[in-house]
Formats: sequence, C-alpha cells, structure tokens
Amino acid sequence: MLGGLALSKSVKQVRAVAVTGATALMALAAYLVIEFLSLRAAGDVSPMLFTGSWTWFAPLNINLALGVDGISVVMIVLSAFIVFAGVFASWNLKPLTKEYFMWFCLLSTGVFGFFISIDMFTMFMFYEVALIPMYLLIGVWGSGNKNYSAMKLTLMLMGGSAFLMLGLIGIYFHSAPEGGQLTMNILEIAENNAIPHEWQYYLFPMTFVGFGVLGAMFPFHTWSPDGHASAPTAVSMLHAGVLMKLGGYGCFRIAIFLMPWATQELSWIFLVLTGISVVYGAFSACVQTDLKYINAYSSVSHCGMVLFAILMLNTTAMTGAVLQMLSHGLMTALFFALIGMIYGRTHTRDIRKMGGLMQIMPFLGVGYVVAGMASLGLPGLSGFVAEMTIFVGSFQHADMFHRVFTVMACCSIVITAVYILRVVGKILFGAVQDEHHKTLTDAEWHERFAVVTLILAVAAIGCFPNFFSNIITEAADPIMKLFA
Repeated sequence: MLGGLALSKSVKQVRAVAVTGATALMALAAYLVIEFLSLRAAGDVSPMLFTGSWTWFAPLNINLALGVDGISVVMIVLSAFIVFAGVFASWNLKPLTKEYFMWFCLLSTGVFGFFISIDMFTMFMFYEVALIPMYLLIGVWGSGNKNYSAMKLTLMLMGGSAFLMLGLIGIYFHSAPEGGQLTMNILEIAENNAIPHEWQYYLFPMTFVGFGVLGAMFPFHTWSPDGHASAPTAVSMLHAGVLMKLGGYGCFRIAIFLMPWATQELSWIFLVLTGISVVYGAFSACVQTDLKYINAYSSVSHCGMVLFAILMLNTTAMTGAVLQMLSHGLMTALFFALIGMIYGRTHTRDIRKMGGLMQIMPFLGVGYVVAGMASLGLPGLSGFVAEMTIFVGSFQHADMFHRVFTVMACCSIVITAVYILRVVGKILFGAVQDEHHKTLTDAEWHERFAVVTLILAVAAIGCFPNFFSNIITEAADPIMKLFA
C-alpha cells in the first residue's frame, strides 16, 4: 500500500489506493478469523497459531517472531475496521493528501505489526513505528494548538517508551535459567519462568507504566486529551480506537503474562491508579465544552476500565477487558468521525454554540445518538456487553478492597450517562443557536459509509457477544489460570 501511494500522481489515485488497501485489510482480517476458528475447531490447541520465526540478530537471539491467538485476532479485526472507516472519513482531507495517507499507512503498519509479534524486540519496534507518525500527523494536519499537542504527546509517550525499554532489557537478561540461552520470545520466556521474584518487583512496574502511559493511565494521561483535540479526524479515530489499545494489550501480553508473581504482589497499586482513571476521566468529561475534549476524557475513563479489568486477574474480567477494547475502539472512532464531520460544517466544537442540529443534519444526529447510547452502556450495543462482563468478573473478588473499587468503577456508568445525555440534548435538540447553521448540509456518501460501517460493528458486538467472547476466553483462560 505504501508503494502504491508513493507512485500515485493525483488525489483520485491516492484515494483509490487507500480504499483498495483498506478493503484488502478487511478481507484479510475476515479470512484470518475464518482460518483461526477452523484450526481451533479441528483441535489445534497451540497457544499461538500461524506462527513463524526468522532470525534477525543472532548474537542477541532476536527473531522476527509472529503469531496470533484469540485476543490478537480480535485486535486485528478492530484495527482493520477503523482503518477502513478512517480512509472514508479522510476522503476530502487537504493539503498534502498523498503524504497524509502515507503516514497514516505507516501508523497502521505499526499497529498491525504490534498485535502479531511474539518477540519483545519486534513488538517494541512496531510500537515505536506506531508512535512516531503521530507527531507529524498532528503537527502538520491537525488543528488548534497542534504543535504543542504533538510535542506533548510525543515526549510523554517516548518517556513511557524509555521505561518500557528498560523493563524489556531487564526481562531479556533474566529470560532463561542459568546456563540457558537468553531470548526475546514471549512464549519461551513464559515457559522458562526464570525471572527472579526480586527482579520482577522492579521490572513489572517499568513495563506496566511503560504501556500504561499509552493506555492513558492516571497520572500519565494528560497527553491524551490535547492529542485527540488537535488530531485530524481519522487520526483521532485510529489513535483512540486502536493506538491506545496497544497499552492494555502490552500490559497483558508482557507485564502480567511474564511476571505473575509481581502482578499478584503489586497489582493493588495499579488498581488504585486505574480506578482513579475511570472516575476522574468521567468527571472531567462532564465539565468540558469542546466535543473532542469530552470524548478524549471519556476515552481516559473507558481505557482506564480496560486496565482495571486486566488487573482483576480472572478470566471473566479479562474477557471483559478485551471486549471493552473492541467496543471502545469502535464507538470512540464513531464519535471522532461524527465530531469531525460536524466540525467540518459548523466550524466549531463548542457545545455552547450549537443546538438543533438534528433537524439540520439528521443522519449525523442519529449517528451521534447511537454512539452516545453505546458509550453509556445501552443493552443491545457493544458498551453494555463489555462493561457488564468487567463488573461481573470484578465482583468475583470477595475482599473489601476489590469490591470498593468495583463499586467506584460502576459509578462511572452514571457519570457517563450525565455527560452523554447533556451533550446530546444540547447540540442536537432545542433551538438552533446559530442562524448560519440552518444552511448546512447533512453527511455525504463517503461519510455515511464510514458511519454506517462503525454502527453496524457496534451493534453486531452488542447483539452477538458470544462470537467474540468465546474467542477471547479461549485465549485468556490458560494465562489467567496462573492466578487461580
């Protein structure tokens, strides 16, 4: 796809290549799901399927090791959907359309590479590939205080990467029993189980914080609202929908899977921080007046819920965490797509300057209502399935500490309902605040296509949750048995 974009000579050719590539990603993701389920149905119980390993740097035993399990498959499907919708949401983006799509493609490459890597070095490399394009995508094509937002995002995420790199190096040097060969392969490290407890005590916080920064964990979340607010529409979609999920996925795949002893010893510290993220993000969204900031702080709350559920260390909560990653990824991408389309017409994101938009642009209005209902957990949509699974899993802990924080997390549903219903009522209903808005048009065909794609995905998860939860549970159960 990058090659095709580089050779494109007009905006039409760029769009054609982008649509072709995004469609191919969707087709490949569907094929991956079919083949994955076929192998599982045939009795293949390997931890990872479609594995391959090619020597990259023999002296350090670094390999390009790839493979997927049920959680990886779900994340790949999520990424494919959002990239596909993001291409149509960027249809009229100018200037430098070709350059924009090339950086967007590179960002997508990093995301997909991260989810299929089972070698820590390869995973970290793709992690960085996913982060670096964000600076230019926001700094060049963003809006508002874009230079400040791009620099803040880059510095904070690179700071998290520094912690992560130290943690990964420490894991590598304790990855094998005495006399054994050191390795970067995650499955081999887990099988060796050779990391001393005293070292896990230091390495677990490094890796969890390193990934947690990207997951907008309190108090390392401050880059997220500014970054979302300044990013162009499709970048906000991919950033909140997929990139932030790298944090939760990495915490589970490396920090928790490779260091179970430290996880049990130290999880309470991070449970407190993630519990604060859930409630703080929801309260912060209530007092915002900018549509993007409202959704950005909502993302802090929902992504905090992901890390919160992971730290509950049981299969039900872990299944809920991945469902939440999938659900939030789709609904926040839908939110940002709609916000971008509304802003492109009204030229404002201030809810105090909007009103009565439902009668002016009914398609976008209905889409926003559906996204809002998914966010506050309406049954039949993805948010309800994910949050209920998380809360049921969290209540499996009988001790007072876990129960108190679970109740706090449950309260975030009420707070979410407050700011969602407030915004929906303010911008969509009532009197039109600006007379110029009466002449605005509704969504164009490519915008409708992006919105409908995401709405159908959100509804599919809400109506057929077993399809996804069974795939996730099958992958999470063997790892969560470490904590039984």
